[in-house]
Amino acid sequence: MNTVLTEENYEALARYRQERAHETLAEIPYLREQGYYNTATNRLYYACYYAAVALLTKHHIPTSSHAGVKAMLGLHFVSKGLISKESGRAFSNLFDSRQRGDYDDFVYSTQEEVDELYPKAQRFIEEVDALLEAKDVHQNC
Repeated sequence: MNTVLTEENYEALARYRQERAHETLAEIPYLREQGYYNTATNRLYYACYYAAVALLTKHHIPTSSHAGVKAMLGLHFVSKGLISKESGRAFSNLFDSRQRGDYDDFVYSTQEEVDELYPKAQRFIEEVDALLEAKDVHQNC
C-alpha cells in the first residue's frame, strides 16, 4: 500500500526520528561505562542514522536502505556543504563500523574507539539539528 504523506506527516516523522537520535545518543555514556563497546558503537551509528533519516524525511528525499540513506545524505547535504565533510566521513565510518560489527566475525570495539566516535556523532547530530531548524535549506538540497 502506498500512503501519501501530508506536510504535517513529514514534519511529525522527522521530529520523531530526531528525538530517537537524541535518545539513542543519550544511551552511549551508560553503555561505555558498563563496557558494552560493541553495542555503544552500534548505537552511535543508529543515533546518526536516525538524525540522517529525519533530515531526509523533512526534505521528502526517499530512501529504502541504510546504504541509500548514506548516499542521499552525501548527494543532497555533504556534497553541497550543508553538512561538513568531517561529519559526512564520521557518518560513513560509523556505517562501516556497524556493518563490520553486525556481519563480520570477531569484531570488537574498544573504549578508545567509542571515545573517538562519540564526539563525532554528537557533532553530526548537532549539524543535522541546525539543518532541521533552518527555514531556507530546502532550496539548496
